[in-house]
Amino acid sequence: MDLLAIVFNLVLGAALGTLGGLFGIGGGLIAIPALGVLFGLDQQLAQGTALVMVVPNVLLALWRYHQRNRIDARYAGLLAATGFACAWLASLFAVRVDASNMRLAFVAFLLVLAAYNAARMFMAKTAASSELRHPWPLLGVLGGAAGAAGGLFGVGGAVIATPVLTSVFGTTQVAAQGLSLALAAPSTAVTLATYGLHDHVSWAMGLPLAAGGLLSISWGVRLAHALPERVLRSLFCAFLVLCAALLLMKQAGP
Repeated sequence: MDLLAIVFNLVLGAALGTLGGLFGIGGGLIAIPALGVLFGLDQQLAQGTALVMVVPNVLLALWRYHQRNRIDARYAGLLAATGFACAWLASLFAVRVDASNMRLAFVAFLLVLAAYNAARMFMAKTAASSELRHPWPLLGVLGGAAGAAGGLFGVGGAVIATPVLTSVFGTTQVAAQGLSLALAAPSTAVTLATYGLHDHVSWAMGLPLAAGGLLSISWGVRLAHALPERVLRSLFCAFLVLCAALLLMKQAGP
């Protein structure tokens, strides 16, 4: 890869990292459609390459979170274990699926995610508590479902887990984010390993993207704190729909 391509990927990584920080999703969910539309990568290659950017972001975020907040080891361990197992199994399935069908499934995933986040703006907010609203072993079901989504699509596990932890289990937002990071760390790592072993990762493209993302994600976080939550959620939903539309156009193109 020549110097110009490396610089371009660094800049692209910085842009994706900023958007990831703005929407609180790391950047991988945005990187996948960008790699598919801009570079014409097939769905699995786009997902695997995006994971190169996601894994260090998740590990860095988890380390920083652990420095400032307490994560319940019992809850985190269950989420991490079930997420890891289901992500591994789902990723083994994902690397064998037809790329065209995988892209359509990913588009559907984006649209469902957009609809859910839009609906949440009109849902009554439940009071957070230091105690879980349901028995803690049920976290294993959430860990498995979120891990499977992450293994199948490369990203998305934490995006699913955080709102479920706050709305269904009644945790605080801070606790939900910490537990989601604990879930995502092993599941994204094993998914990247699976995709890499099956040659669905462009390391030459992914490493500059990861470097750019790590340098810029804090900019998006600062901007996120300056905007109202409803504005952020509306922008996120609109962005997901736009990404889905672009991927469908790419799918239908020559």
